[in-house]
Amino acid sequence: QLQLVESGGGLVQPGGSLRLSCAASGYSLENYDIGWFRQAPGKEREGVSCISTRGGVKKYVDSVKGRFAVSRGNAKNTVYLQMNSLEPEDTAVYYCAAVFRVVSVCVMNVEVYRNWGQGVQVTVSS
Repeated sequence: QLQLVESGGGLVQPGGSLRLSCAASGYSLENYDIGWFRQAPGKEREGVSCISTRGGVKKYVDSVKGRFAVSRGNAKNTVYLQMNSLEPEDTAVYYCAAVFRVVSVCVMNVEVYRNWGQGVQVTVSS
């Protein structure tokens, strides 16, 4: 059973940066599309970004374009979300999720993903 663990969250001032990590224990994530999602209090979970199996396709929700960057680590079992110029509206619990793909499609739909991490809190506040 693929298990994902997020790390790197915390409290940061507006304009600051954080890098989230999504790590799989004992599995390579090479053949998995990876999605990043977030959920703020009282709101639905929304897709933030996704990266295809080989990293060739990356997508972002409009509100984070130009500020966030998703990438795959060299170790092949880790995916990162670099978050720059953070805004209070970015405050949420962030989740990574994975779905095995023979043909990668990289979508940011919650219902597509089969394996989820436990989430990590990101708070942007002065």
